[in-house]
Amino acid sequence: MALIPSQVLRVAILMSYFSILCHYKALDMPAHQTYGGSWKFLTFIDLVIQAVFFGLCVLIDVSSLLTKGGDSREQERQLRKLIGLRDWMMAVLAFPVGAFVVFTFWSLYLYDRELVYPKLLDNFIPQWLNHGMHTTVLPFIIIEMRTTHHRYPSRSSGLVAVCCFGVGYILWTCWVHEVTGVWVYPVLERITPLARVAFFSAMTAVICVFYTLGEILNSYIWDKQQTDKVKGE
Repeated sequence: MALIPSQVLRVAILMSYFSILCHYKALDMPAHQTYGGSWKFLTFIDLVIQAVFFGLCVLIDVSSLLTKGGDSREQERQLRKLIGLRDWMMAVLAFPVGAFVVFTFWSLYLYDRELVYPKLLDNFIPQWLNHGMHTTVLPFIIIEMRTTHHRYPSRSSGLVAVCCFGVGYILWTCWVHEVTGVWVYPVLERITPLARVAFFSAMTAVICVFYTLGEILNSYIWDKQQTDKVKGE
């Protein structure tokens, strides 16, 4: 990890997300022309979240470099605000949503790909782009967690924020169905209304689990590094 500066890694990851988003938006897919466009898919929302998050990380790196050695308290205050926003995004959005997308997509894909990613999509989406949307998200965010210590909010406030995001997306999905008569994901077409309620509840619980896992992983990485540092002194 030390062979490549973390600042360079963040710029490379940000550029990769820009490339993925540009290629994805350029796809001539019927679903992109219907109500909600790309924004009805959690995968696209997650890509935007990751791009904004790493863009914020790069902005902080640049700001830190420009203000290094300065004595402006206002600049330091603004930088601390940006760092606080970055840490909140990491805890509440970037890690749990990214891990959720990777886990749920590949779990359903391996069980029955027609439930989440019909074979027809292979005619529109190349394999490298599929992995860019559904695979590399998790290692990218773990790299960021490994290279930078992020301060998590209290678990209760963090879980409330994650639940609000999850419920908000569920309501958006239901609204799209109300307008178009079609569920965003094929799996929702194949189950009963009661099963949908159970499915939505389970998915909300899963994203909360990923929030907690992210908090635990972050603490483990940085507590261990602090312990190793003390032992080495």
